[in-house]
This record gives sequence, structure tokens and C-alpha cells, in this order.
Amino acid sequence: MRKFIILAFTLALFNISNAGNITIKGSDTLVRLGQRWAEEYMKIHPEVVIQVSGGGSGTGIAALINGTTDVCESSRDMKPKEYQDAKAKNVNPYRVAVALDGIAVFMNEANPIQELTIAQLKGIYTGSITNWKEVGGPSHSILLYGRENNSGTYSYFKEHVLKNEDYAEATQTLPGTAAVVNAVSKDKYGIGYGGVAWAKGVKFLGVKTDTESLSVMPSIEAVVNGSYPISRELYWFFNGAPKGELKNLLNWTLSPEGQKIAEESDYVPLPKELAVKNQVP
Repeated sequence: MRKFIILAFTLALFNISNAGNITIKGSDTLVRLGQRWAEEYMKIHPEVVIQVSGGGSGTGIAALINGTTDVCESSRDMKPKEYQDAKAKNVNPYRVAVALDGIAVFMNEANPIQELTIAQLKGIYTGSITNWKEVGGPSHSILLYGRENNSGTYSYFKEHVLKNEDYAEATQTLPGTAAVVNAVSKDKYGIGYGGVAWAKGVKFLGVKTDTESLSVMPSIEAVVNGSYPISRELYWFFNGAPKGELKNLLNWTLSPEGQKIAEESDYVPLPKELAVKNQVP
């Protein structure tokens, strides 16, 4: 009897200690912002413990479907098959845009190229353009860096830039945007892509919708007003509309304070009216 009481008391303590635990998993593009939000939220609410990890949007979505994360961070919407898988497991995905992002094209600072069209980017990443001289640069083969196929950035770039054609076999796939940036920073003839917040030691490339348009850099203003042609929403997914501490956390990230942290972290905050609209009553 005494052992049973001790066990019951231990389990009660375990449940209390885990009542304020929140797990966030998914997009490598969003992971740094998720960590910043978690740090600041825990300062205000020390009773809450938030664990944030990356692994890619696909990894986060799988974790949500399998019930191993409270929040999935994703740089893309779920695919039809993923929605079907969720339904089969009685998971009701609830999607909320929490920030905006421009997918930057990274170049080594020594490369003289300043701008490319969407069509040229497509040619480069599908392999029909293989030398920089074909787009006005030096005579040297183009070295391609990109994300792994479980990445939302990989999927978005494939859909919106490659028009769903396959990446060239020569593309070196790397596990995160930080790795892509690092590779391009050391490779004079390299090119890469990823979330704008990760650009350190490389330069941005201006992107043109077509040959007649002006090139646009991935600035906050250009992403918000839609003039930068490779822009997107960044999402949090929940299993159903969030309640309790999950609801409090989400609404705080969408508050002026939370969106200011997004901007300070080099992400693009949502327009104020959209941030308010996305809060859970």
C-alpha cells in the first residue's frame, strides 16, 4: 500500500512538472526565430518550459501527425497526402501564419553577378545553365548548393522557381540554410538559397521576375508589399485550435512584442492587421 502511495505521488509530481512543457519542432528556416520566441516567453513565464528543435518542415509535420510535438514549425503548407495522414490519425491540423520570409539567393561576395531572372535561376538549378558566362559572369562552372528534400524551402523553391522540374543532379544538398550559407561563403563560384535571416558572410542577389522588370532585393519592405518575387508565409501548425498555454504562446508571438522579436531576428513581421486576425480568441 505504501509503495502504491509513493508511486501515485511520483506520477502526480511528474504530471505537474510536465504540465507547462511545450515542444516545437520542424523548419530549419524558422528554428532560430522559434528559439528566440521561446527564450523571451520563458522569461515572462518561468513556469513554462519550451523545447525547440529543427530537422526540416517535413520532420515537424510528421511529428505533429505522430503526436510527438505540440507545435510544428513549417515554411510550407502541408501536402494533400500529409493532410490525409493526419486525418487517418484523428489529427486536425490548425495552420497559423506567424511571420513572413523572403527566400534569398546567396552569392559569394567575390562573384561579380548582381542579379538574375527567375528563368535564369530555374536554368541554373535544373542544369540547363552550367557556366557563369551564360549569365554574364566569369567563365567557370556553377557550383550548386541547396536544401534536402524534407525542407519546406526546398519544396517552395522547386515549386515557385523550378516550376516543379527536378533539381540538377549536381546540386549539393545540405541539412540547413546555415550550411548552405557557409558553403557559398567559401566558394567563389557557388550559389545557394534559403531564408533571408541566415545571410552571414555572403551577398544577396537581386531577383527579376523577367528580363523587362527591375531586380528586387529581399528586404522587409519588398517582402511585405509583395514586390520580391520569392516570398512566403511561415507557419505554426497545431492539432486543433490551440488552448491553454499553447494559445497564450501563439497569441504572444502574434502580439506587437512577439512580432518585434521577429523583425529584430531578421525575419519579416506580419502586417499588423493579419497578426491580429491570426490570434485565437
